[in-house]
Amino acid sequence: MKTTRLATLVVAAFLGLIVLTNSLYVVDMTEQVVITQFGKPIGDAVSEPGLKIKVPFIQKVNTFDKRILEWDGSPRQVPTRDKRYIWVDTFARWRIVDPLKFMQSVTDEIGAQARLDDVIDAITRDLLTSHNLLEVVRNTNREMEVFEMDVPREAQEEIGIGRSEIAALVLERAAVQMPRYGIELVDVKIKRVNYVEEVRQKVYERMISERQRIAERYRSEGKGQSAEIRGQKEKELQRITSGAYRIAEELKGNADADAAKIYANAFGRDPEFYSFLRTLESYKTTLDSESTLILTTDGDYFRLLKKMTGN
Repeated sequence: MKTTRLATLVVAAFLGLIVLTNSLYVVDMTEQVVITQFGKPIGDAVSEPGLKIKVPFIQKVNTFDKRILEWDGSPRQVPTRDKRYIWVDTFARWRIVDPLKFMQSVTDEIGAQARLDDVIDAITRDLLTSHNLLEVVRNTNREMEVFEMDVPREAQEEIGIGRSEIAALVLERAAVQMPRYGIELVDVKIKRVNYVEEVRQKVYERMISERQRIAERYRSEGKGQSAEIRGQKEKELQRITSGAYRIAEELKGNADADAAKIYANAFGRDPEFYSFLRTLESYKTTLDSESTLILTTDGDYFRLLKKMTGN
């Protein structure tokens, strides 16, 4: 009897523990809970953290995240208004604000991701097809120095609405549709824009040709400046050379004048001695071992030579 009673108490305690365990649940600070009974929601959502009680076995705890969640869309091919086909990759952040409506409409996060795909992608496509590529890529009409050289300012395309404003419009239009799913859309961004492959090669070729044209313009301007610098250099060199030649000629003229004056003074003091020195100098410059000189015996030039030999 005692053994049977002890076994009964143990079984009862074990069953009581199971019932108690199934009756209690914990709500974390990052979670919110919807209680369902036979698949139907019971009462309001529970968002306050702490230990909670439910009917065991009959009621089920459905947990949803309260934090901001990420949605990363798949890249999609979209044509712009100016018929440029591009790949667009979008990104969004969202959170569950009404877990009961969320569970009834999309069931879980996987269903919510699929619904966000449909809504955000459709709105993004509609907006991009109504705007030019330049507006999708850039934010402002800020002048670009490279293009200023290549394209006149008035010929550049004006940006009526930029990339950030397009993303803001996507957020605004998509956010209106989210409350029916118990979702709040926090932010939407265009993460990446790229050309399709067949267009990308043409764009690269155009960019290369534009840069080559700009480089050629730089080279031609450089050649022109180089020719101008060389011309200035030749002109300055000619001016310096002519000035130096003029100074040299003036110095030579002054030296010749001084020499002539000295010679004249020397000739005036002793004409015979001066004539003798000049004759000797002429001998030195005109006669050498390979020279042959034919003179008459009565010539002045031969006179000194004859006196030197004693004849």
